[in-house]
Amino acid sequence: MGTTRLQRRIRASPSVVYGALLDPQAVQHWMVPDGMTSEVHVFDPREGGEFRISLTYAMPTTAGKTSAQTDSFHGRFVELVPDSKVVEVVEFETDDPAMRGEMKITYLLTDAASGTDLVGLHEGLPPGVSPADNERGWTMSIDKLATLAESR
Repeated sequence: MGTTRLQRRIRASPSVVYGALLDPQAVQHWMVPDGMTSEVHVFDPREGGEFRISLTYAMPTTAGKTSAQTDSFHGRFVELVPDSKVVEVVEFETDDPAMRGEMKITYLLTDAASGTDLVGLHEGLPPGVSPADNERGWTMSIDKLATLAESR
């Protein structure tokens, strides 16, 4: 099981970044790699609250985990500490055993002189997920999170 770790300085307050992590409209815009679209089906941002999201490739492909074009996943919020921490457990909706298993995603926010230092940990990647591809996709998403938060 692989782990992806990212660090990013975001020029926005921890409150703004935390809000973007828990706002379903914001999530639909930032939690999506380039070349994909996002649909938030369910999103209940409280400890124990559940979510379900689908990411669909814009161009024809067979790379999807749920269907040829789509990666759908569901999860729940495990821990929410206002303005400093979000912990989620997520799982792909797939028939492929190499893509199954719960993953833990943790966002840690620290107040910094010019904004917020974000550390993201994506733990428990299933064996079918390339760590390099996961890091690339997650970097695209975090870049979009930063752009969104910095514009608020």
